[in-house]
Amino acid sequence: MKRVLSFIFWALLFCCRCWTTQAEIFTSISQMTDLIYTEKELVQSLREYIKAEESKLAAVKSWANKLDALTIVSTSDPEGYLAHPVNAYKLMKRLNTEWSELETLVLENPSDGFISNMSTHRQYFPDEEDETGAAKALMRLQDTYQLDSEAFSRGRLPGMHSNALLSVDDCFDMGKTAYNDADYYHAVLWLQQALKQLDAGEEAVVSKADILDYLSYSVYQMGDLPRAIELTRRLVAIDSSHQRAGGNLRYFERLLMKQLNELNQEYQPASEEPIQLGTYSRPKDHLPEREAYEALCRGEGLQMDEVRRSRLFCRYQDGNRSARLLLKPMKEEDEWDSPHIVRYLEVLSDEEIKKIKELARPRLARATVRDPKTGVLTTANYRVSKSAWLEEEDDPVIERVNQRIQDITGLTVDTAELLQVANYGVGGQYEPHYDFSRKDEPDAFKRLGTGNRVATFLNYMSDVEAGGATVFPDFGAAIRPRKGTAVFWYNLFKSGEGDYRTRHAACPVLVGSKWVSNKWIHERGQEFLRPCGLTEVD
Repeated sequence: MKRVLSFIFWALLFCCRCWTTQAEIFTSISQMTDLIYTEKELVQSLREYIKAEESKLAAVKSWANKLDALTIVSTSDPEGYLAHPVNAYKLMKRLNTEWSELETLVLENPSDGFISNMSTHRQYFPDEEDETGAAKALMRLQDTYQLDSEAFSRGRLPGMHSNALLSVDDCFDMGKTAYNDADYYHAVLWLQQALKQLDAGEEAVVSKADILDYLSYSVYQMGDLPRAIELTRRLVAIDSSHQRAGGNLRYFERLLMKQLNELNQEYQPASEEPIQLGTYSRPKDHLPEREAYEALCRGEGLQMDEVRRSRLFCRYQDGNRSARLLLKPMKEEDEWDSPHIVRYLEVLSDEEIKKIKELARPRLARATVRDPKTGVLTTANYRVSKSAWLEEEDDPVIERVNQRIQDITGLTVDTAELLQVANYGVGGQYEPHYDFSRKDEPDAFKRLGTGNRVATFLNYMSDVEAGGATVFPDFGAAIRPRKGTAVFWYNLFKSGEGDYRTRHAACPVLVGSKWVSNKWIHERGQEFLRPCGLTEVD
């Protein structure tokens, strides 16, 4: 019984931790909703198991109570008791038959059904990679939207407050995930939050000594020796026999004294200010425009001023007198003047969006990018979403959408890529990138045989509660998702040269689920529809 309950506890703990975070592989909200229903089924199965155990225990208790009363009588005068023939018979019967029945009852295992149900669903469970990805997604949101660990831990996100709280153990696991990845910056933030909640009296499985062990070393790795010494001293005070603490403390103290002597400085005690967002500088990474990109995601650094705004207009677009748009032209709004980015309103109806999602859901897989050297599609850490490719043969709605894109843009979609549908869960993103291939990537689209990506048509198929904007770091634009609308821009000048200003990104989704569909239009077939310009940048 105890072993079964222990198994159930850890199984459910695993499920809950995986399902209540947005894992990097489970980056589609659409697919993760299936896990919610799986968890509900498992909880129901668990309740049935508990009910069966309670019923079994009640029967055993009833047996025990009856036999307890009987043995009190029989042991008070064994010979007198057995002098009665009925008592002698019933003793034989009990020991031969009824105790065997009780043994069978005790050996019954009501957990078999629950274990079988768990085994059936386990193949669909997230794995360790997913849980690690989930933790990294939270850290990505933390960085992009400058949220401290306490905000996450207490369920305080911009524009909302929920009861989705993180315990001491959750925060410790977050910190340990970062620590194991040598990401000491995030390790410090989350381990400090775990320590803060533990000091406040919150119960936890993890010990204070374990938190201080990881935290002190992470702080040392961030170069803060005085604080590392203070934290290690706390650890030694709690556990003087800790196998690493004593050695680390002596090493840290010697290292600090050496540094002070070299700089001819006096010892300054560690700051009493708690570690929080901004205490340490975030390490630089591979992305040169990281700060500008994340600022735009937060709505900061926008370069839209009154002069530029005065150059933006709205109009009706009939696609150069397309027969299908003459009676009902598209509503077109300028989002940016140069490069020219426009938004079309009411491009997709709710019914069309519903059908496209329905077609895409069973095909959603980790989104890929085209390897610039080989042209082969592959996954990448800088693109975190789930995507599916839809053909016109899949459903008439795809054919209608493709035709509509052709009518609106005046470009042929015969040489365009299939309609790509993507679903970004919380933390889902696509870091700054170009849609077109550069000169050092001549083979990026060679397999397609249709030339470079001349233009991008991006349909927004959902509203997003927070985050998820499309941003252009080069010129400081941010475009918010609006369900049913689409944005369009050219990636290439008329000369065929790439417009490097169109480097863009999909900001991480903070709250909500972001659905989009892309149509990448290629050069071949556009020769007379979009003739070459006279200069390289026409």
